[in-house]
Amino acid sequence: MTNYYVNNNAQNDGCHEIHREGCVCLQKIVSKTDLGLHNTCESALVKARKYFAYVNGCANC
Repeated sequence: MTNYYVNNNAQNDGCHEIHREGCVCLQKIVSKTDLGLHNTCESALVKARKYFAYVNGCANC
């Protein structure tokens, strides 16, 4: 299982991106919410949608 986070600050298109622990993009994020441990990105996306309507997974991780 891997720990996932969602960026609290939306990208220019309004999307909040989720990242796995260890992703290089995660290091650049100032404000994030811990989504907990997940087996898949899809289950992390489901949890992130409880916080934000428009979320997507990171293309790098």
